[in-house]
Order: sequence, then structure tokens, then C-alpha cells
Amino acid sequence: MPNRLAHETSPYLLQHADNPVDWWPWSAGAFEEARERNVPVLLSVGYSSCHWCHVMAHESFEDEATADYLNAHFVSVKVDREERPDVDAVYMEAVQAATGHGGWPMTVFLTPDAEPFYFGTYFPPEPRHGMPSFLQVLQGVHQAWEERRDEVADVAGKIVRDLAGREISYGDAKVPGEQELAQALLGLTREYDPQRGGFGGAPKFPPSMVIEFLLRHHARTGAEGALQMAQDTCERMARGGIYDQLGGGFARYSVDRDWVVPHFEKMLYDNALLCRVYTHLWRTTGSGLARRVALETADFMVRELRTNEGGFASALDADSDDGTGKHVEGAYYVWTPAQLREVLGEADADLAARYFGVTEEGTFEEGASVLQLPQRDEVFDAARIDGIRERLLAARAARPAPGRDDKVVAAWNGLAIAALAETGACFDRPDLTEAAVAAGDLLVRLHLDDHARIARTSKDGHVGANAGVLEDYADVAEGFLALASVTGEGVWLEFAGLLLDHVLARFADPGSGALYDTAADAERLIRRPQDPTDNAAPSGWTAAAGALLSYAAHTGSEPHRTAAERALGVVKAIGPRVPRFIGWGLAVAEAVLDGPREIAVVGPAPDDPATRTLHRTALLGTAPGAVVAVGTPDSDEFPLLAGRPLVRDEPAAYVCRNFTCDAPTTDPDRLRAALGG
Repeated sequence: MPNRLAHETSPYLLQHADNPVDWWPWSAGAFEEARERNVPVLLSVGYSSCHWCHVMAHESFEDEATADYLNAHFVSVKVDREERPDVDAVYMEAVQAATGHGGWPMTVFLTPDAEPFYFGTYFPPEPRHGMPSFLQVLQGVHQAWEERRDEVADVAGKIVRDLAGREISYGDAKVPGEQELAQALLGLTREYDPQRGGFGGAPKFPPSMVIEFLLRHHARTGAEGALQMAQDTCERMARGGIYDQLGGGFARYSVDRDWVVPHFEKMLYDNALLCRVYTHLWRTTGSGLARRVALETADFMVRELRTNEGGFASALDADSDDGTGKHVEGAYYVWTPAQLREVLGEADADLAARYFGVTEEGTFEEGASVLQLPQRDEVFDAARIDGIRERLLAARAARPAPGRDDKVVAAWNGLAIAALAETGACFDRPDLTEAAVAAGDLLVRLHLDDHARIARTSKDGHVGANAGVLEDYADVAEGFLALASVTGEGVWLEFAGLLLDHVLARFADPGSGALYDTAADAERLIRRPQDPTDNAAPSGWTAAAGALLSYAAHTGSEPHRTAAERALGVVKAIGPRVPRFIGWGLAVAEAVLDGPREIAVVGPAPDDPATRTLHRTALLGTAPGAVVAVGTPDSDEFPLLAGRPLVRDEPAAYVCRNFTCDAPTTDPDRLRAALGG
């Protein structure tokens, strides 16, 4: 008999709807039940494409004996961290403070007042590697609850007090200057891996936000070292197994330092951020590799993640059926030499093995290899390789595909909108821009209510019940601002303004200028979450700073500019010390130091060829955080167009920064020079 999760919209929660565990969704009713029964709460947090979440579910939550014990002695609450990032953040902070590490599945035991007192992540079904079994943990917690209740209450109270005391240093609420950004660059240089690209050791994550900072820093200062780190990291990732050499798109991270073996899940946010990074790298260098990867990643998102409603699904699973009915990580993506021969024949299989680095020993498990483009000097026949790639892709398509999490998350769709709009504009691919517009339309139509409050998720055209958090408002505003610059439709600027008004009114601390992850009127948790550091995507805090800055550049709004600058005080405080973890904040700071530049392109009609050339030239400029408005001289779509006439009846571009404007130009080359393009 299905449990209470059967009526949820989250694919992750629905995966647990038939468990023998009597799951509750996160709700007041669950804690009321715990109070009435006088039992603790088991909080289990995960997400649908999480490999070890599936493992623990199969081993423990599908086990009748474990479920019977849970149902007798606990109220069990299951949370999708992608739907409720606020719940995840609050308790993950507690887990990390108590154990020194975190991860998913996250397993936390709470009092009926939602105060945590015991923590963990994955627990095995039998004791192993020094870990107790999950059932042993449940028995120990139950015994402590029954026999040492005062001790449990003391621990819970202390944890809550400690969390309340973990306040963030906001610095002096001033924007980082030249000195702080130079220190941040130096810090990144020290952590850079010159042999392999990227930062730090294994596991290695794509450093998207840091690369954006490096590209912007190079654009503003000419620092060659910054560009070199960005270029080499992007090339190493694109040649590695973390990149899908057949279908495009990136896996979540590499388990090794060399980018060879990925954790195979593919997330929308990673691919949106990396698509934009490679587009910006191409814009800076003209790299053919960057162009190919940007377009293949964009095409992957549209082909494999786009939903019937026009939004973008959250993720593809790491696991899939290996052909025997067994779900295995990476089964969809890896190849043996024998499998290559079966599809390609001997000669082409030998060529494919050399080209993609497939060996008899394998680079993954059981003799299988993850496809790469190993560094070598050998010259290959491009047409023959293209034919091989097409045949392998067709053969792979016949394999059982990984599951897809069809949940549409507002924030991640905002990131995808920005990436697809800019990639479409840069490479003259209007179909990509149209996909970005369709996703924007879905968010406006379905996720925004009459007061422009945003819902975090939807699925199959039905909006979810969870309120948007700061990253939703910020990233969707970022996407809408990109659409405004690319399409010349001022309505996107208006929608961005409505979202950012909520940021100022409901997420900002009026005293310090700090930002909270949840709104002032959101559900009260044991702590109001607040984190300026990047995780897999830009923090809501610094994403909001960037969107506020761009909106101010478009409109001249002083409150938005001031809020952006005050929010960047935290980047001044921690950016020089931990630059890897606040890359987007550093990128926004680069935009502040550059102006950012405001570009108005006026022409007699939107489809006028000379106007389109100036507009595209403006979009191809590398000046950090530049904003672009395009329209006719009498248009009221964008404030930047006001009072901007044609020049000698010809289309013209006006470039301003820091309250000073250059003379207008009708010459694309002069505009390119003015924007570092």
C-alpha cells in the first residue's frame, strides 16, 4: 500500500511512495504526529539522481524488517533537497559541524521540535568499514530517546544554539577592489593543478564560476595567467571522460584528478553553467574546441532535458540497466573493445579505440572504458571519426536509458535560459534562443503568481507547493536579463525587476546588506539559512548581487546598485581567502570594477542588417557584466534607449560606464574595440 508520498510531485519522493516505510513529506503534520506519539523524527534527505540514495533505499527502506522498526519507533520524513534547499541547507550545516563532512543521502534524527541530535549520511545494512548498520543506528537512537531523554534534549539545544551563533562576517559592505581580486587570483594560482587543469585533488568538480571570474579578470586586466588557467581547465575537461564524447554534456564530477572517470549523473545546472563558460571562452579566444563543446552541450540540454512544457528537467541518473536487468552506474556510457567491434567492425573499432582511449584493461570497471580524447599528436580523418561517432551514438541509443528527473527547478532553468540565449546569439543559432524564450515563458506562465512570487518547482505542467528561495529569484532574473539583451524585448527586463523587488523587500537584511536564502515570510526553520559561497551553482547571495547590478546598469536604479555593492561586502571579506568557493561573487566584483558597461544599439528596425551587426558585436564583447539594449530611437522598451538618436540616419551604438559615455559609433570595428571584443 503506498505511503503518504504517493501524492507528491517530486520524482525523488515518488520513488519512495511504495516503500514499506510509512514516509511523510516535510510538513507540520509529521512533527505533530511525533509529538503525539512521543517519538523522534528520522529525516532522510536526498535527490533522484543520487547513486547512494538509491543504494540505501534498496538496502534499508525497501526492507520489511527495517521498515517495521522505523514505523514502530519513529516518524519518518523524506525530503527532496532539490525541492527544499532550505531544509537541506539548515540540517547539512548541522551535519558538517558535528561530523566534519556531509553528503547525500543525509540522515538526521530530530526531536518533535525539529531540533537535530544525531547525524549521518549513508548507513549500510550490515556493519562494515567501521560503520554501524542502519538498524543498529535506529536501535541506538531509540534507546537514547527512551532512556537518556535529558541528554538528547541537551545535545539538541546545544546544536541549535551553536548554529544560531555561526554568523557570517560581512566585511565592511564595500565592493572588493583591485587588491582583493589580485589576491583571489594568487590564491587560485596556488591551488591550480598545472598538469591536469582544475583546482585541488580528487574528486574534481567543474569550476564553472571560478572560470567566469578568470575570463572576466583577463578581459579587464589582460592577465594572461588567468586566461591560461581557464583555457587549460576547459580543454582538459572537454577531452576527459567527464564530458560525453558522443552525446555532448557534462557529468557531475570526476572521481579522479585527471577527469577520466565521472560520477555519471548529468545535472541541468552543471550543463547550463558550462555551456555559458565555453561560449564565453570562445568569445575571448575563438577556440574551435570551445565552440564545439558549447554547442554540443546546448544541443544536449535541448535534446535530452527539455520537457513537453518547454522547461528543462533537473537531471539524468548515473545508473541504468546494463542489459541484464541490473542497474549499474555508467552502464549507458562505457564501452569495451568487443562492443566497439560489434558496432563498427575491426578496422573502425581499432581506430575508435585509439581515438577515444578504449583499452583492453579499461579505465572504468570490468574492463570497460569511459570515452575520452587522450592528448596525442596523431592526426585523424575527421569525416571518418564523425561517422564512427554517429554509429556509436545510434548503438548507444538502443541501450536502456538512464532515468530522468522531470522536475523543473526555477533557478536551474534560469541558468539554462541565460546560457541558451547567449549561446544562440553568439553562434547565430536562433533555435537555441527560441528554446530559452520558451523556458522563460513557462516560468512566467506557471511559476510566477500575480504578485511575481516564484514557485520553486513544477512537473508535467503542475506547479509545486514549495516557495522559491533566493537562488530562484536571482537565477531567473539573470536568465530574464540575458533574454532582454539578446531578444531586444523589454518585457524580460520588467519581469527581472519584479523578481528583484522581492529580493530587496523579502531577502535582504536592511541593516547589513546581507542576503538570506529564504524570505522573511517563509516557513521558520531552526535557523534562517544564509550562505554566500558557491556550491554546484552560484550562491543565491552572489547571483542576486549580479542580477541587481545588471538591472541597475539597465535602468539606472540606485537602490539596486547599492544593494548589489553592499551584498559584495562578503566577497571582499572571504574572496581573497577562499576564492575557489566564491567564484561568482568575484566575477560580479569584476563587473563592478569595469562599470559595468551599458550599450544601447539603435536602428530603424529590429531586422535591419546594420542594426543586427552592431547588436551582435555588442553581445560578443568581453567587457565584464556588460548589458545590451537594442531597439528603435522612439522605443520605450529599455531605459538605455531614451534620447539615443540615429547618427546621420544610420544605426548607432552608444557605450557608457560610470556616468560617462563615449561618442556614438556606427562602425562595428570601433564598437568591438570599445568592448574588448
